[in-house]
Amino acid sequence: MIDHYKIARQRMVETQLIPRGIKDKRVLDAVRKVPRHLFVDEAFYGQAYGDSPLPIGEEQTISQPFMVAVMTEALELKGDERVLELGTGSGYQTAILAELCHKVFSIERISSLAGRARKVLDKLGYGNVVVRIGDGTLGWKEEAPFDAIIVTAGAPEIPQPLTEQLKIGGRLVIPAGGEFMQSLIRVRKTENGIEKEDLGGCRFVKLIGEHGWKVEKEGYEY
Repeated sequence: MIDHYKIARQRMVETQLIPRGIKDKRVLDAVRKVPRHLFVDEAFYGQAYGDSPLPIGEEQTISQPFMVAVMTEALELKGDERVLELGTGSGYQTAILAELCHKVFSIERISSLAGRARKVLDKLGYGNVVVRIGDGTLGWKEEAPFDAIIVTAGAPEIPQPLTEQLKIGGRLVIPAGGEFMQSLIRVRKTENGIEKEDLGGCRFVKLIGEHGWKVEKEGYEY
């Protein structure tokens, strides 16, 4: 039986990722393996391996595959790291991380998304992922410090708790800037402080929380 989704993943890697400069073999192999279509509604299965984000409900999206690969590659994961993820969302980025590191601690503020992501991650056998509901901009202090931190929503600035919870030598990748356009920033924590590198422009949904954007919407605490 032909696995059309596997073929689509291979084509996605060969046409969307490699030509745009994604070189990390481990990242490419993870993208080839993780079934992105299972992280979206069945109505979007046919679009799951296209070069674009897709809606997942609650005004949130699953990121464009290329952006997932860019952010993941920027973390420079070797396999033994403990990684903090802000914004579980669909769980797709979480699964990619789970393929590449020792353990993922993922925080999602919207309970319905967290529950759905957890079900898919469990179905696929990712036992090295912990998901909790809360304000990701506060980090996960009791599990800190982290080798790497990834933020999958756009922040007005880099939340201080995240740099505090990063190990010396650790990397933080975060979209930061305005409400509608951000720069993808890689932060390295050194003995002498914080080093920042601009990896280019991007566009993400807002990072909501105490150290992110504030919204007034019934049902949210922030």
